[in-house]
Parts: sequence; C-alpha cells; structure tokens
Amino acid sequence: MIAHLGMYGGQTENLALWFLIRRALGYGPDVLTDSEDPWPIWESPDLLLSQTCGYPYRANLHGTVVLVGTPDYGLDTCRPGYYRSVIVARKSESRRSLKAFDGATFAFNDALSQSGWAGPALMMEEQGITPRALVKTGSHAESITAVANGTADFASIDVVTWSLAQQTDLEIMEHVHVIDQTPETPGLPFITAPGRDVGALRRAIETAIAQMPENLRRHLPLRGLVTLPAEDYLAVKTPAPPKM
Repeated sequence: MIAHLGMYGGQTENLALWFLIRRALGYGPDVLTDSEDPWPIWESPDLLLSQTCGYPYRANLHGTVVLVGTPDYGLDTCRPGYYRSVIVARKSESRRSLKAFDGATFAFNDALSQSGWAGPALMMEEQGITPRALVKTGSHAESITAVANGTADFASIDVVTWSLAQQTDLEIMEHVHVIDQTPETPGLPFITAPGRDVGALRRAIETAIAQMPENLRRHLPLRGLVTLPAEDYLAVKTPAPPKM
C-alpha cells in the first residue's frame, strides 16, 4: 500500500500526520512514499491515501481515484472545504490592481495547478488581461520569490501556502503583497484507489485531525474534513493551457 502526503508542510509534519492517521486506521505503510512526480502514485492501484489538486482531479484522475474527503483549513474568506488564491505583486510596484498588470510577466507553479494557473487564468481571461510572458517556477514558494526578485511581475498563490509563508519566509514576504484574489473553488482533496474502505479512511483522518498537537497544527492548519461531491470539482471551468 502507498501513502503520500505533502501539499502543505514539510516532510516531518506530513509524516507526523500520517502516523496519526495510520494509528486511527489500524493499518497502512510505516512511511510515506516520496516522489517528485506524483502521477504514478495517484494512478497506482496500490494507493491507500494521497492528496491532489482539484485541477488534476477533474482533468485526469476522475474515474481513476475515489474522493475520501476535502480538508477544511479554517479559512476566514472561504466556506469549509473551499479555498482560493491571492494575486501578489511587489510592494515597490506602482500598479495596485490586477487590471494594471495587462502585458506584465506572470509566474505560475504548474500548468495543472488550480490555484497557480487555472483560477488566475480564468480571472485574467474574464478581465481581458494577457500576460506579456509566462514563467514556470515549479512551486508556489518559487513563484513568490520570482515576484520578489523581479523575475516576474505578479503571481497567484494558494491562500494556505500564502498564510504559511507569512510565518516562515519573512524576509521575502516583506517585498510582496496581495492585490486581488480569485473566486473560491473546492479544496485539495484526499484520494484513494478504487476498492478501498473510504469510510474507514475518512474516520481515521477526522480522528487524526482532532488529535493533532498545536505545534503540528501551526504547520498544517487542518481544522476538519468536508465531504464534497465529485460534481463540485467537475463543475469548475478549465482554462486553456499556458503558452510558453
């Protein structure tokens, strides 16, 4: 069986969360599988538990995996189980609205990221904004850095990642600020392979979240687990892929 976590927090924090889930579940691998490419893990029939993004789920994984539940990160600006992105730019910029960044350079973490590409791409399309150039960074943290150092002019950052970065990357965060935000969409769901006991997995995750110590919750701000239907994910619009 394969367990794979890591959308937020570091290896230590996710392993601690997995130990709590495994203890509540009563079975599962002793360690998390670590891989730079999550697709073989997500599509494996051996998958016990992982977390994906809404865009990969609706684009490729729907019908291959089963939704277990959607984490609630206690976001003040979203319904439980939902999240959004913040559009960020350098504080030294004179431009203060998204509309003003038409023709600017946009940084994104991945072409299949809901928060880094799909959400902001649709927002830019609706407002008639066309970036002059695109910079693929590989992660939200690198997108923030790209904006801070001038490699890009603006970027879209998952609001949970943005909140965590405000606690850990203070030097870089001094140079960037929020100029807008995307509409909310369903959050990053936990998934499993077909044939698994989804009810048992859901109960184990809920138990683990309730038992998380506060020092772990500071790095993984989980507050609960929400059951969202697949239709909520599939209803989200998908933009055209980035043209590099």
